[in-house]
Order: sequence, then C-alpha cells, then structure tokens
Amino acid sequence: MESPARSDELRGDSINDANSNEKRPHTDKEKTAESTQDDPPAAPFSPMHEVAFVFVICMAQFLSLAGLGQSIAPLNIIGRSFGVTDLPELSWYPAAFSLTVGTFILPAGRLGDMKGHRNLFMIGFAWYAVASVVAGVAVYSGEILFSIARAFQGIGCALLVPNALALVGRSYGASPKKNLIFALFGAAAPTGSVVGTVFGSIFAQLAWWPWAFFALAIACIAMIFAAWAIIPADDVKPATFDDFDFLGTLTGVGGLVLFNFAWNQAAVVGWSTVYTYVLLIVGILLLGAFAYVEIKISKYPLVPIRGFKAEAALALGVIAVAWGSFGIWLFYLFRLIEDLRGYSALSASAQNSPVAVSGVLASLATAWLLSRVKVAYVLLAATIFFLIGQTLLATAPVDQTYWAQTFVSVIIMPWGMDMSFPSGSILLSNNTPGHDQGIAASLMNTTVNYSISLGLGIAGTIIRYIESSGGTTLEGYRGAWYFAIGLDCVAIVIALYFVFKQR
Repeated sequence: MESPARSDELRGDSINDANSNEKRPHTDKEKTAESTQDDPPAAPFSPMHEVAFVFVICMAQFLSLAGLGQSIAPLNIIGRSFGVTDLPELSWYPAAFSLTVGTFILPAGRLGDMKGHRNLFMIGFAWYAVASVVAGVAVYSGEILFSIARAFQGIGCALLVPNALALVGRSYGASPKKNLIFALFGAAAPTGSVVGTVFGSIFAQLAWWPWAFFALAIACIAMIFAAWAIIPADDVKPATFDDFDFLGTLTGVGGLVLFNFAWNQAAVVGWSTVYTYVLLIVGILLLGAFAYVEIKISKYPLVPIRGFKAEAALALGVIAVAWGSFGIWLFYLFRLIEDLRGYSALSASAQNSPVAVSGVLASLATAWLLSRVKVAYVLLAATIFFLIGQTLLATAPVDQTYWAQTFVSVIIMPWGMDMSFPSGSILLSNNTPGHDQGIAASLMNTTVNYSISLGLGIAGTIIRYIESSGGTTLEGYRGAWYFAIGLDCVAIVIALYFVFKQR
C-alpha cells in the first residue's frame, strides 16, 4: 500500500497533467463552466433524499443496459415471431440499439449544458418509453419497424446517460462522494444487463415477448415522475441554439451511422451488394468532413480535436477495441448456450446471472484500487481480464459442462468491464484540457456503445463468409471469438504503452 503522501503526489500529477493543456484563451462561457466544476452541491440533500437521488441516477444506467439485454437472450424467440432465423440479421436487434446510444451521446450532453440536464434527463426517459412501446407494437408490423424502434430506444438512452453523470457532477462538485456514486453507477450496468435478459426471457418464454418492452416503458414513465420529484431543478440561463454545432452534429452523427450501418448490413447481404460499400465510403467522407468542421469551422465544436493530446486518442482506442471485443463475447455467449448447447433463453439468462454479482464486486474493488495503484496498471489488468475471459469462451468445447470454462469466463469478464471504463476515463481526462472534461466523459460513453455495435457488425461479416465457404456454425462463432481475441491483444499493447509512460 502506498503512503498518503505518495497518493497525494499521484493525484497532484493527474491534476497537473490535465491543467497543463489549458493554453488557449477561454471564452466567458468556458470560464463559467470551469468555475462551477468544484462548486459545492447545488442543493443540500437529507440522507433519504440523497439515497433517492442516487437511485434515480443509477436507474438511467440500469434501464439502459436492461434495454440492451432484453433482445439478446430471447433473440431467437423474437426472430421467429418475424419469420427471421438468419443470425446476422438477428444481430441488428442489439446492434441498432448500441449504434444510436453511441452516436447521439455527444450532442445529447451538449444539449443538456444548454437546456438543463434535469430537463434532458426526463426527456430521455419519455423518449425511451415511447420507443419501447413502438418496439413492442412492432410485433404486428415486422422486423423493420422493430429494428427502427430499437434504434430510437438507443437515442433515449443517449439522452439519459451523459445527463445523469452531469447531474452527479453538478450536485457533488469535487466531493469524495462523487467517486462512490460513479462506482455505483458502473455497478448498475452488469446488474441491469442481467435483469434485462432474465425478464426478457421470462416474458418471451412464459407469456409474450412484447410485454418486456411494455414493462420497460412503464418503468421509464415511473422514473419521469421520480426524477421530477427528487432531482433539484436546473439553474441554467436561457440559451439559444446559436452556439450549437449543427454542422458538426450532422457530419459526425451521419458519418458514424453510415460507417456502422455498412458493416452490420454487410453481414446480412455481403460486400458484393453495391449499397454497402457505397454507404461505407460516404460514411468515411462524412467523418473526414466532421474532422475538418471541428478543426477549421465550428466556433463551439462538438469535439474540440485541437485541444486533445495523442494519448487521448490512445485512451479512446484501448476502450474501443476492448469493448468491441466485449460486445462479441456477450452476444455469442448466448448463441453458444442456446444455439449449440440447446438451452432455453431463460436458462441461458440464469447462466449469465453471475455477471451481476461479479460486476458489483469489480466496481467497488476498482474504486478502492484507483486510490492506491497507478491508473495504467488498472487499465492493463482490465485488458488482461478481457483477453482471458474471451479466450476461455472461444476455446470451450460445446459438450463441456458450464461450470468449467464458461462459468469462469462469465465471472472474469465483468472485471474487464468495470476496471477499463474508469481507468480509461481517467487517462482520457488527464490528456484533455480542463475546460473540455465534460466532452471527454461523453466521448468515453460514445466509444463504449459505438464499439459494441461495430464489433457485432464485423463479427457478423466474419461468420457470414466462414459459413458461405462451407464452415460450420461453431467455426463461424470461433472466427468471431478469435477476431475478438485479436482486439484484446491490441488493447493490451496500448495499455502497456501507458504503463511504460507512467513508469
């Protein structure tokens, strides 16, 4: 254990790293934003009020991950109701959700700054509720409406997550309690995912799968009233949209959507279909235009690229490849258990349930470790956990008992999740100017969710070409897992760079 003096020194180094980048002149708006970072809480909380506040904030993360999980375990049941059995086509159901969560977080956080985080928080729940109802009603229409509704659900979560984190920052400033709340917020992710898969499977097997989405809508409506009653009102000055980066939003969101759509759709129709690679090219061009707009044109850029160090890109890179790998692990874990081992969706959800307990322990342990161990070591440990968990699943024989490799993989992977996100966020923060810390946090959430969707698209493409070449279903799954192992190896290499840099 390090001495208190050493811990203070490390914390001081982090602060100096972040502040050393503040070179350019600040506008009045930026000075105001900086001056509020360490303000005391906006309103004093009684103990009961504080518990209720933390509960409502964590429910944003909990319900977001529940929404992702509710279409993974009962995937085959939902697909059969639409007459769809092709796996790459089915993978759109979770991929569409993660795609829009990842692409809309940045503008959602900026809108919260302008119009009030509490307001956007409640709007996010309302949007999520309506989209969930449409997803359930899509059973009468078809899979196209369902996939679109899943994408619109993701927009609701994109409104929720960054504004929930902003509400914590606004209410607690630099209070030590903030770190604990962030740890609880992180622990809500695996718990919500497990609850989403379990209840999605219960409704799908024992009743009717649309009820899972209707129940989610009811929960969101309840949270609107809870947020209105519990969260202090926004104290924001009236703002117009003159300062909003519309051109950056259009090019950035458009480029990310088209680039991702091309990869996921190629898994369904193949790259020989003209529109897939045309959309990919257009997406790349739009992303290039986005970079130009942010650097040369925008007065208030959505992503202030000029102020970021090269290490900031590496911090985002390690999170991108690691969480892209995790998305493949989660999706094809259920496919192994259900499609190859023959278990029901509910049984598969039960086999995945240790993720919740392991995830909570990992979140609390990470909060403890980050105050005692250099952050680069925590990130390296996270990438190693990702690699071990992925390798165990990729090499597990189909006829092997669950309690061997599969169970160990399920226990290990949450440690990679819950150690990588906070450590990666700290490294990104340390290499980002002080006045852009909120944008850095939104970028981290964007990278996590977008990478899950993109990883599924690339994995689906790999499986398509393995099976079209005469490979078996198992060989296709292993191809996806081996690709994910490669991503984990890249993550370890980047994490080692940060370790050597800190040494």
